[in-house]
Amino acid sequence: MRFVATLLLWLLTTAALVIAVPVTWAQHTVVSRSGYTALATKAAREPSLQGAVAGELATQLNVLAGKAGYRTSIAVLSSAADSYTGGAAFPGQFGTVNGLAHDWLFTDTAAHTDSSGHWVVDLSPMLTDPSIKSTLAGFGVSPPAKLQVPVTDSAGLRPGQLRVATTWGAWASVGVCVLVGLLALLTLAAARSRGKMLAALGISALLVGAAGWAGIEVGRPHVNDALNRTSGNMRQIADVMVDYAIADMHHWLNLTLIAGVGLVALGALATLLANVGRRVVRRPAS
Repeated sequence: MRFVATLLLWLLTTAALVIAVPVTWAQHTVVSRSGYTALATKAAREPSLQGAVAGELATQLNVLAGKAGYRTSIAVLSSAADSYTGGAAFPGQFGTVNGLAHDWLFTDTAAHTDSSGHWVVDLSPMLTDPSIKSTLAGFGVSPPAKLQVPVTDSAGLRPGQLRVATTWGAWASVGVCVLVGLLALLTLAAARSRGKMLAALGISALLVGAAGWAGIEVGRPHVNDALNRTSGNMRQIADVMVDYAIADMHHWLNLTLIAGVGLVALGALATLLANVGRRVVRRPAS
């Protein structure tokens, strides 16, 4: 009966850990505004993302100049945009822009929706860079207060669609982590051999880490389907952001695997020491 109870608790601990790792990662990296902007800031150092943003900025600047009645050279605008995205100020400002986009999904504001209901991002913070402003000034163009660029070609997304995650995400991540810890302690308390059960919990972590890697590979095509809602430079930017999010998730899974190896090693050592201790106790006095 004790074995059955221990096995059931071990299974429950493993199942809770399966939920805890992705939920905690999502809360820390995606749901949290600061976590998401930090991820975007890091991704902004990627040359391919810088090139895509520069291309989008050059296109939008050309449109602005055209509306002002100026015929501009796209090469000049591209050079200014490339200089900006390769500069030290760009990662932080790209993070700021993504923070505004994050607000659109995770709050109930419609401030970043155009007249057709499409999700848009406001690139105007990037136009405050001196190199961009001087280039526009050369064409007699003042940076607009807002420069909204559509992110999606579909109106399937809506403002505040993920607001529930903001409301309950932090509670869910803390709660499931506490549950994992409680179940792990109960499992250890129910086990006859603490060392072997520590190793078994380590195996749980190894299984979760490996399953997470496999799950990412299986789920990537579905993510690509979602990215098909974007196009052009925005698609390339989204690809880089997703790649960095996956890399960050891999980091969390690697930590889970390392923790699993550590628990297995600790459990094996504890079992070995316990066996040695029993042999010493049983050895007859000479």
